[in-house]
Amino acid sequence: MNFASDNTAPVHPRVMAALARANEMAAMPYGNDALSRDVEAKIAAAFGREARVFLVSTGTAANALALAAGCPPWGVVYCHPESHIDDDECGAPEFYTGGAKLAGVDGVHGKIDPAALADALARAGAGVVHHAQPAMLSLTNATEAGTVYAPAEIARLSAIARAHGLKVHLDGARFANALATLGCSPAAATWQAGVDVLSLGGTKNGCLAVEAIVVFDPALAETLAFRRKRAGHLFSKHRYLAAQMDAYLTDGLWLDLARHANGIARALGEGLGRLPGAALVHPVEANEVFVDLPETAIRALEAAGFAVYRWLGPGTQRLRLVASWSSQAADAARLIETARAALDGQTPA
Repeated sequence: MNFASDNTAPVHPRVMAALARANEMAAMPYGNDALSRDVEAKIAAAFGREARVFLVSTGTAANALALAAGCPPWGVVYCHPESHIDDDECGAPEFYTGGAKLAGVDGVHGKIDPAALADALARAGAGVVHHAQPAMLSLTNATEAGTVYAPAEIARLSAIARAHGLKVHLDGARFANALATLGCSPAAATWQAGVDVLSLGGTKNGCLAVEAIVVFDPALAETLAFRRKRAGHLFSKHRYLAAQMDAYLTDGLWLDLARHANGIARALGEGLGRLPGAALVHPVEANEVFVDLPETAIRALEAAGFAVYRWLGPGTQRLRLVASWSSQAADAARLIETARAALDGQTPA
């Protein structure tokens, strides 16, 4: 009954079993083991092209190091104001880039508006020594609003960025959820649409602690091995990161888990959206639901033991509900019924 975050979910049994298997043997350290090399090749194959892969343990590290590889200290990273890199990473992108600036470019439902991006870049002062210089565009898919960029939308924004000499980063903490919605190939939603470097998430979708920096532009990979080491993310027992990612990708597990989570979120969105006084804030396109609910319903959910997150702070009435691979349809149905009964003045069955 925990819909506060997909970070609350347990590790998937197949991932845990892979960790146990990795624990049965000795292996060379720092990514020089066979499993790590195989996983790097497996990730590249999933995207249908040659790519450099760097495993790390957190999404913040993946994002910050990916941005540092493409943005100088005097550079600007353009991102949505609600993006994780701008709002939730405690200055890590600025720190690891050596002081680069993050510039917010707004747009509805968590997506950057192409016209707003074009306008921001036109006014950026490229080449003017008094201004920080445009360097990267960072997109998030699925977005912080639970919406999904289609490949054509990514391609349009990437083309605008490319015309101004920017590299393109994609924060894919919930990339599997985006793919599960889109039904397209990983390639179509990344490098074929103009993405240069991807932060591929695993932790939110069944892994213990692993993310992959997937680099499609070879120039961006040149310094990443050193940046990862300097940041303290080159694990000596690297095989434990590789084991998680190996299980995650095997037989399409990552997409199966994401499809399940997305389905639970859709059910929550459809059920809550029909309640009197309730209003969905964003379209439900991945595994997150943003909904304004009357306080009566929220208090009933909390009293019934549901873990929910008040998105705008304590006492506010906007909830973010997040479904995970381990969320149960019965719990989602009970949540909807509990809220409905509270609004009807009844005791839920």
